[in-house]
Amino acid sequence: MKIRIANGRVIDPANKTDRIADVFIADGKIAALGSSPDGFCADRTIDAEGLVVAPGLIDLSARLREPGFEYRATLESEMDAAMAGGVTSLAIPPDTDPALDEPGLVEMLCYRAKKLNRAHVYPVAALTLGLKGERLSEMAELVEAGCVAFSQANVPIVDNTVLMRAMQYAATFDFRVWLQPIAPFLSRGGYAHDGEVATRLGLPGIPVAAETVALFTYLQLARVTGARLHITRLSSAEGLQLIDQARAEGMDVTCDVSINHLHLSDMDIGYFNANCHLVPPLRSQRDREALCRGLTEGRINALCSDHTPVDDDGKLTPFSESEAGATGLELLLPLTLKWAERAGLPLIDALARVTSDAAAIIGITKAGHLSPGARADVCIFDPQAQVCINRDSLRSQGKNTPFLGVELPGKVCFTLVEGQLMFGG
Repeated sequence: MKIRIANGRVIDPANKTDRIADVFIADGKIAALGSSPDGFCADRTIDAEGLVVAPGLIDLSARLREPGFEYRATLESEMDAAMAGGVTSLAIPPDTDPALDEPGLVEMLCYRAKKLNRAHVYPVAALTLGLKGERLSEMAELVEAGCVAFSQANVPIVDNTVLMRAMQYAATFDFRVWLQPIAPFLSRGGYAHDGEVATRLGLPGIPVAAETVALFTYLQLARVTGARLHITRLSSAEGLQLIDQARAEGMDVTCDVSINHLHLSDMDIGYFNANCHLVPPLRSQRDREALCRGLTEGRINALCSDHTPVDDDGKLTPFSESEAGATGLELLLPLTLKWAERAGLPLIDALARVTSDAAAIIGITKAGHLSPGARADVCIFDPQAQVCINRDSLRSQGKNTPFLGVELPGKVCFTLVEGQLMFGG
């Protein structure tokens, strides 16, 4: 199908484009921007007047809950949520059941996702077998099966010798290593940021040192091994300072932050709001402001939803017994726009954090931009529309978000994947 997207404000951060123009799509790719290609005859025209036409969003952390946790969500429900959120590419953490540590599992996930014909899936494989931190996974075979990086998800490796060997192997073949900084003993038994709120509520705390101690170790091992390191879901000002210092010394390290930690702090736990039980925990207001500033200045490279759908039973329990996580695929765009509005950041710079910058971290070149010949993954949204987040409006099977009842800017009107209209109209 040939599609013309007419009269929209085209924002393409990768090409520094921000102007009113038509977008022409043919054979699943961007055919032209501005002027119609010779002989182009549209089968359908989408009127995007007053709307923003941007590359499809790229989410660096979205749990689709398959295999193993279908009672929390299914591939179908979360793919629908992605389309409703304008998210066309997803990096999938390895903490499924069983963990993504075998080529067959990765191939099955990719096959199931492709058969659904919605968002593109980029599995992040387990760094160690079963995420147990004991034996390395078969990285080369996993890459051949379709993995883009290796991670331990939220399960830290206790034995640093194993971690060093894993980084050495990854560096040998130039594989990416994505790690969330969690010191296992410092975080053990904690549920909230170690501060005044946790003390008042009687919740065991997780100190910032649980992040910085692990992060210092990861950076040191990356220096020694030469591994390409990406730090996922940074949560503290001190953690960002360590990354700044490493870069000042010449290290090539990237990092991201979740939308929840941009907008919330430990104060939002209130009276044991289980939807605010997250990993890493919501930190102090000072940490939140530092993360916002770091993302605005580009010291934090990208923004992710950290999408973790949880069933109602997992949240309708005391805070310390509840399951950690929040749904986020459909909130990635609105919360990105809210952050940009608060920071006074141009829309083109804000969208870069969830398009071209995220694509660079995954290592994909055919997504995250609207260049002629690129894959026609497109998000068309109304930046002025206000949307109230409620259970009925969420397509995700998980309704667990701290933003229920909150009105946010930005409504996705159309989502196209490889030139096919998957949401809207």
